[in-house]
Amino acid sequence: MGIECSSVVAAPRSEVFEWHTRAGAFARLAPPWQPVSILAEADSLADGQAVLGLPAGLRWVARHDPDGYDPPRRFVDHIAVDGVASLPATLLRWRHTHEFEAVDEAHTLVLDRVASPVPAFALRPMFDYRYRQLADDLAAHADAARAGWTAKTIAVTGASGLVGAALTAFLTTGGHTVVRLVRHAPGQGERQWDPDDPAPDLCDGVDAVVHLAGASIAGRFTEDHKRAVLDSRIGPTERLAAVAARAGVPVFVSASAIGYYGYDRGDERLSEAATRGGGFLADVVDAWETAANSAAAAGVRVVTVRTGIVQSPRGGTLRLLRPLFATGLGGRIGDGEQWLSWIGIDDLVDVYHRALWDNTLAGPVNAVAPQPVRNSEYTHVLASVLRRPALLPVPEFGPALLLGTQGAQELAAASQRVVPAVLEQAGHRFRAPDLGSALSHLLGRDRRLDRGHPLGPARL
Repeated sequence: MGIECSSVVAAPRSEVFEWHTRAGAFARLAPPWQPVSILAEADSLADGQAVLGLPAGLRWVARHDPDGYDPPRRFVDHIAVDGVASLPATLLRWRHTHEFEAVDEAHTLVLDRVASPVPAFALRPMFDYRYRQLADDLAAHADAARAGWTAKTIAVTGASGLVGAALTAFLTTGGHTVVRLVRHAPGQGERQWDPDDPAPDLCDGVDAVVHLAGASIAGRFTEDHKRAVLDSRIGPTERLAAVAARAGVPVFVSASAIGYYGYDRGDERLSEAATRGGGFLADVVDAWETAANSAAAAGVRVVTVRTGIVQSPRGGTLRLLRPLFATGLGGRIGDGEQWLSWIGIDDLVDVYHRALWDNTLAGPVNAVAPQPVRNSEYTHVLASVLRRPALLPVPEFGPALLLGTQGAQELAAASQRVVPAVLEQAGHRFRAPDLGSALSHLLGRDRRLDRGHPLGPARL
């Protein structure tokens, strides 16, 4: 049993193979719907090993076979599961041969052969996901390379968070060096960052700063919670921007949020030119962006990424909603008429990436998909992707029990019809412009292996 499948990607064989050798490749290819965490990546495809964490404390160790290593044509790994030695060896058998064949100078056939007792139907969604991730990541890096943005050093705060982990893995597979700015004692590839008093040389030698750190906005809007949200953003951002400016960093990209537009603007289409709305989050975002923009006076190109509702099974609202909808317990919130401006995690990574290399971008950029939906439509699409009914609407008072009145108003019941006007004007390509394709990919229900390539569809 097992599977053999393949797909053609639009990149030279040497480039595709090299992508797989870099730190972050395993993370970029790991399906987000699986209950697996990456504990360690292999430092070599020739003889290294990667370690995955499984439920119940088990570890899945992927060991690379030196005899199967033939760059840029092939590498091989086989897997053992630590902690279950009592099981018959045949149940744990897994040998994965990765092959790369040059179709022409600009295209590569990626061929995967897995020998395992796991049936093909169970493995197919994983390879659907992997091929699409690989093709889209390579295309995004090619866009940056055409603009001359290659082999840069990027300092990142919040690198261990949902967005930071995805972005850093993407950047390192693109051949960039990521310097993680951390608050604990630094390890390899890290620098210690004190948000209250950053070292003057913190940003020396870097080509860009991506600032993602900040206390979670989710929670009851108590005075303590609101103070924590403010204090983790305004002062630290202003001080980091000042250090980056003194170091001569060309670009400073800071997280921001569509909360800038207020929690209810009706059916108004909100581009970056829209006025500020009201509410606590609008106040936070306004002060947050002002802090980041302080670096602009020193000639730094500053981009503030106004992020919508991020879709990923690894975090955010989708992580909370998925188990409810999977058991048929999901439903709309209130009347379901509120607008939801969403973005898939990989499209958000692409927005940060473009903010780094596209010198025409400055100021606020709406990081949302081009097709916002109402809450009722989101409910219908998520239920359809999971093939479950959505028959249990959440009463309007429900979120208030968890978030308080103000928190429910500005988070769970917020209605913002935000559009990515700046990105569309720049000709930006979204990986998943509609909600159905985004959720299908993220939840392992994407069966569209034919990416429209003139050389034909992938083979299974």
